[in-house]
Amino acid sequence: MPDDNRKSDAFKPRQPMIPGVSDAPAEASNSAAPGAAASASKTSASESVSKKSESEGLPAWITLSIAGVLILIIAGVWWSHRSAPQQTVSVPAAMGAGPPEVASKVQETLPMGPGEIARTEELAKPWSSKRFVFHNQLTDEQVPAMVVRLPNGVFWGFSLREPYGSCELEWVTDLNKLQTDYDFRSQHPMIADPCNHSVFDLTRYGNGPNGLVRGEIVHGAAVRPPIAIEVREEGKKILAVRME
Repeated sequence: MPDDNRKSDAFKPRQPMIPGVSDAPAEASNSAAPGAAASASKTSASESVSKKSESEGLPAWITLSIAGVLILIIAGVWWSHRSAPQQTVSVPAAMGAGPPEVASKVQETLPMGPGEIARTEELAKPWSSKRFVFHNQLTDEQVPAMVVRLPNGVFWGFSLREPYGSCELEWVTDLNKLQTDYDFRSQHPMIADPCNHSVFDLTRYGNGPNGLVRGEIVHGAAVRPPIAIEVREEGKKILAVRME
């Protein structure tokens, strides 16, 4: 028989011959094997590509995260540099508002005349005084003024603005200051003009445009006594009525 002449392979045993069964299934099986191998190869390649894509996507995700963090850090640094100059400028501006003694000085609230400007108990002692503001209705000016209780119990009001001038008069109770600043000796407080160094005595009358008025000139070259403001006592109230 011809088959007997074929050389047998020890590693590939011969398939048993079954009567009525051809070798086609084996061939088909052999032919299908390459297709299955190809399919398996494609599946393996697809998985390899998928894994490669996943392995390539991981660094991209990390890169985007790092970029986002860097953007936030840069934005924070930029904002801090942008806001820092505003804080630096505001400090000198506040410091340059003026000397501490001027900035911290509390504005005194003064009573306004015509009307009540003081109570009698506030001016109980001789030579006691109180500042107020008088609204001159003729000129619509707010004039600084003062009321003084004289030793005889009379209340006298006068303008602290220099007659025919703009200098503000002062009520000097320090007798040493009268001597050193105005070269005048006195036994009681006086009105003084720091601009022309004149001194006025409320215990004596001097000539005014409308007649005699308290505050005779006892020192200096002033023109007239301080402008008088009529004051009136009603019970415990002291009222400023009108300016001469």
